[in-house]
Amino acid sequence: MLAAALSSSSSRIFSRTIAKATSSSFFHPPRSTPCLAIRSMADSATASAPFTKVRIQREDTAFDAYVVGKENAPGIVVLQEWWGVDFEIKNHALKISQMEPGFKALIPDLYRGKVGLDVAEAQHLMDSLDWPGALKDIRASVNWLKANGSKKVGVTGYCMGGALSIASSVLVPEVDCVVAFYGVPSSELADPAKAKAPVQAHFGELDNFVGFSDVTAAKALEEKLAASGVPHEVHIYPGCGHAFMNRSPDGVKRRKSMGMEDEDEAAVELAWSRFKSWMSRYLHP
Repeated sequence: MLAAALSSSSSRIFSRTIAKATSSSFFHPPRSTPCLAIRSMADSATASAPFTKVRIQREDTAFDAYVVGKENAPGIVVLQEWWGVDFEIKNHALKISQMEPGFKALIPDLYRGKVGLDVAEAQHLMDSLDWPGALKDIRASVNWLKANGSKKVGVTGYCMGGALSIASSVLVPEVDCVVAFYGVPSSELADPAKAKAPVQAHFGELDNFVGFSDVTAAKALEEKLAASGVPHEVHIYPGCGHAFMNRSPDGVKRRKSMGMEDEDEAAVELAWSRFKSWMSRYLHP
């Protein structure tokens, strides 16, 4: 049923939406940016992180996932940016796991072990993603958490993962709530007007991914969520660009190499505060 809901044409439309936005010079790093530097950032930042690697089975395939947080706490599936399961998505999951009153975070490896080392590789990985399969991975991740001590489970994601998290509110009935960061699925992939779980979404005012995470896309999302009837919030942060939540030293360096110079710690902290409030409201008894 899920595969039928997500046709291959919908997947291509979703990918093209990102491709158009990333084709501008804004999103390409200077030629001097070395791929090996990005590889070393990912390796060094994740090597000592306190994650447990688990294997999740779905239908006739299986995938790796990374879990951190309190046992039997409400679960949160954390969805990657187009880079893959790299240092920054693990930073986000670790922060989530340390929030009070307690959460268990799980990152499904949607790329099956591959990580984009530069913009071109990340674009290729995203374009090659099996979108119906990714939604199945999300559903299997939610159900794994519920089978392993989490009575309720939310989904969050960033950029590509943000769009997928909103899609999960439409297509994954086991999801209890969603928080999405700067990403909206095409209506062909999943129509937010049909969302079934509460959705909170965050966008940067300076984001220039037209039709995907710019202000116009954010306002269109708000209209569709209003039509769905689910509880929802859409927040737009003045002076912030795409991926403004990426605040680790390596994440800041990577954003700057891609032309994203904005820095606003207050906006980031406000977004995390809203995230915590939303997840606590719908996941904790």
